[in-house]
Amino acid sequence: MDKKEARIIVLGNEKGGTGKSTLAMNIVVGLLEMGKKAAVIDLDARQKSVVRYLQNRQTFMANGDGQVNMPEFAVVSQSEAGLIKDREKEDQQNLQKVLDEFKNSVDFIVIDCPGNDTYLSRLAHALADTLVTPLNDSFVDLDLLGEVSAINYEVKKLSFYSEMVWDSRKFRSASGKPPMDWVVVRTRLASLDTRNNKRVHNALEALQKRIMFRYVPGLYERVIYKELFPKGLTVLDIEKVNSLSHVAARQEVRSLIDSLNLS
Repeated sequence: MDKKEARIIVLGNEKGGTGKSTLAMNIVVGLLEMGKKAAVIDLDARQKSVVRYLQNRQTFMANGDGQVNMPEFAVVSQSEAGLIKDREKEDQQNLQKVLDEFKNSVDFIVIDCPGNDTYLSRLAHALADTLVTPLNDSFVDLDLLGEVSAINYEVKKLSFYSEMVWDSRKFRSASGKPPMDWVVVRTRLASLDTRNNKRVHNALEALQKRIMFRYVPGLYERVIYKELFPKGLTVLDIEKVNSLSHVAARQEVRSLIDSLNLS
């Protein structure tokens, strides 16, 4: 019996600074911890945040500091061809080449998209079995999904990004693929339950019914997530937990992975 092709998880939005790469790393390490094989594709060849994270992870092991689970990974750069049609063709070929290398040898492929609109990012969204869109806990980030009324905080119209995801869903349907599972994750949550927090929550509750995504709690604003980057580690890698905040961080990461319904 042929092995089932890898499930593709895409981390995508068109805003930077939402903790997308941190979220991608925690999802990948969570999958590895579950005994799954995973590969990472970074489509942001300029920043390469996820690849830099993984290179730090390699260095951590090379220095003899310990052994941790390691995924395969690759970077796909944007084409620099002169004509648009040539660039798009080359982008498609380069992405497909890397996917072909991974799709039959791993269980999951995690694709980290840049924080802007690119053709490579659109290709990845169209391929996503699961699309994870992280948002900071603010109306500035919520604007990525739809325009919100300043009077009653209701959503007035959809954003260009939401329309692009809708087009990706139509493409999958026309290709005979299963429906995309779109999950919106709030990140960098404040520990206090503020009025803004509640308003963002209510807006997302209303918006998820309109454009068909699943809205789930994400990661709180914790220093530990930032401190572990230079070592290439996540909270799931820490064997000895020295504080309650680390315990809570591990639990929220595991809860988030469970909510993605990847198993």
